[in-house]
Amino acid sequence: MKVPINYLAVIVAAIVNYAIGAVWYGVMFGGPWKKLTGVPEMKPTAQSIVLGFVGAFFMSYILDHAIIFASTYMKAGGIGAGLMCGFWNWLGFIAPVTLGVVIYEKKSWKLWLLNNAYWLVSLLLMGVILSLWK
Repeated sequence: MKVPINYLAVIVAAIVNYAIGAVWYGVMFGGPWKKLTGVPEMKPTAQSIVLGFVGAFFMSYILDHAIIFASTYMKAGGIGAGLMCGFWNWLGFIAPVTLGVVIYEKKSWKLWLLNNAYWLVSLLLMGVILSLWK
């Protein structure tokens, strides 16, 4: 079965994900992130930028599949479908996987919250973009 993916929407949602990360960690919460991680300075390289965008693209692509599934089989639509898919993907995949940072790496809950708030906001906005741009 061919899934009707809007690749332009997927790319734009990936760019938005990356832009949110730049603002989140560069402008809004860069200081607290550095303090909580112990990383003195964040210096993006060409490789980290490309790999970050590739990851954002795949996340957007998979999220679009989840939205299409929700629209087709659950009759969800519009902004609600995008928000629902973004939230459930965050809760089901991002939040539990990143708990290892607290449990095993002994990082603080504040760092977990800072990072997970970014992922939640990002997935919600990506979901809205993907759900409305069909």
